[in-house]
Amino acid sequence: MQIGKKGFTPEFIEDLKMRFKNVENIRVSLLKSSTRDKQEAKKIAEEIIEKLGDKYTYKLIGYTIILKKWRKARK
Repeated sequence: MQIGKKGFTPEFIEDLKMRFKNVENIRVSLLKSSTRDKQEAKKIAEEIIEKLGDKYTYKLIGYTIILKKWRKARK
């Protein structure tokens, strides 16, 4: 999946939730039109996790966010 100049929308979050029904990990690429600042990329990843819930974590590699769903809520 990709995030472009519109950023992430409620529809994007719903699409992520639907995709997590079948897989555990999803890669989200941040395009140049969205951001080229590491701090901004981290802020976007944290906002996505906040909207998804406690069962999700992320890892930021370059401008790619790797989202992981866990069976139990993480603290």
